Amino acid sequence: MGKRILVQRRGRGTPNFQSPTHKRRGQVKYRYFPPTDTDEKTATVKDLLHDPGRGAPVALIQYEDGKKELYLPPEGIKVGDTIVIGNNSEIKVGNVLILKNIPEGTYIYNIEGQKDDGGKFVRGSGTYAVMLTKTPTHANIRLPSGKIKRVPLTSRCTIGVVAGGGRTIKPFVKAGNKFMYQSTRHGVWPRTSGVAMNASSHPFGGGGHKSPHKPTTISRNAPPGRKVGLIAARRTGNKK
Repeated sequence: MGKRILVQRRGRGTPNFQSPTHKRRGQVKYRYFPPTDTDEKTATVKDLLHDPGRGAPVALIQYEDGKKELYLPPEGIKVGDTIVIGNNSEIKVGNVLILKNIPEGTYIYNIEGQKDDGGKFVRGSGTYAVMLTKTPTHANIRLPSGKIKRVPLTSRCTIGVVAGGGRTIKPFVKAGNKFMYQSTRHGVWPRTSGVAMNASSHPFGGGGHKSPHKPTTISRNAPPGRKVGLIAARRTGNKK
């Protein structure tokens, strides 16, 4: 009688493989305002918080009406600072406004893909996008990956660079630090390659050298324990 291999145990969804979402501070999205409400809103930074599982810190802000929510802060902001949310806000680090009113060459982050979706792009620590050009309906922005993306001019964004830059430069030093880091991000660490396992532990295991000994593509309907490798791949190899 064999044992359940790693792929099967992970699929059961036991606590060892679950994402610890109960530790999260909450969603970091732009507040929704009705289209008829065009007045600028002012908010004050009340606190800067650590959010497990997120590389960048989060800020707790309070609006003039007393409502509090989480906000993705830029580099250089501090407790007590004031930010302005509005379509025609000042071009100042931390302010939120629509792409239509942002000059070319400005650093921006937390960009909405569509109007009022709350923010989708460029949210990682130390990242920023650059406003390039505009058309009558869309803005062309350069993402951190170098890709040029077209976004509607009515989408909101924040001026500046996401806080927490340089985080990945610091070494982990100890294996325990890396283990705890991965556990907050639903990562199983260390990761052992299938070809390095015994034949009883993985379909690619066993043999006199590290080779899968079989095709690495597998059907979508393969049974648990055999469903490893490139699942339902349309093609393999490098594009020519």
